[in-house]
This record gives sequence, C-alpha cells and structure tokens, in this order.
Amino acid sequence: MFYNCEIMVKILLVDDNQDFLDILKQGLSKHEVFLSVNGLEGLETYKKVLPDVVVMDIKMPVMDGIKATKEILKFNPNAVIIGGTAYAELQKDMFDAGAKFVLIKPFSIESIEQIIEKYILKKRPKTGYYK
Repeated sequence: MFYNCEIMVKILLVDDNQDFLDILKQGLSKHEVFLSVNGLEGLETYKKVLPDVVVMDIKMPVMDGIKATKEILKFNPNAVIIGGTAYAELQKDMFDAGAKFVLIKPFSIESIEQIIEKYILKKRPKTGYYK
C-alpha cells in the first residue's frame, strides 16, 4: 500500500485471461493501467506507452511471456518486468528471460504494489507525478 501519497505509475498488464486482467485493472485503478491479451500485443503496447512496470503472464497464445520479456528488454534494457504464472516450474525461465520478479498465481494486488513502491517509486525523483 502506498502510505504517504498516491503516486500514479503506468502499468502494462499482459495476460490471456480477460477476467484476470479486469480484476487486476480494478485493483490497480489508482494507476494508469494498459491491457494486452498476448505477448505480441504487449510488446507493441510497451513501445507505445513506455510503462513503468509490466506484469507479464508466461503461457499465452501468439507470443508467450518469456519471448515478450526478451523482446521488451531488447527495446529497453531497463524495463521492469514482473512475471506472473500458475506454473511454478516456469519461474526460472522467466528470470532467465530478464524478469526482475516472478509471482505465482494467484497473487495479490498488494504484492504488485509492494514491488512498485520498493523498486519503481524509490528510483523516481522527489518531484514525481502526483494524483
């Protein structure tokens, strides 16, 4: 939870489960949230909106999260990508692709917010975008 102020960050959620995307978007509504339903769409959206953080599913059609993570990191080596998967055995593959964190589904909105607070907001200058 953000304790002292509400600072908006751009978050790209990439998952082929629309219901899961809707739940995450609602829970992260104080932020600017973008949605993509597969890795290729996520890569295209990333290049357009340059989010502060990406929450990336691993198993998806068209382009999986591992490939999408690698492609995003080619475009921006400093991208912060959080992998999300129901398959614990895929954690290592996502870390190897360059994800900074991997959360096992089901995970909480709070776990995403903790990562944002610890690793995104602390790197921002004191004069950030305040909502």
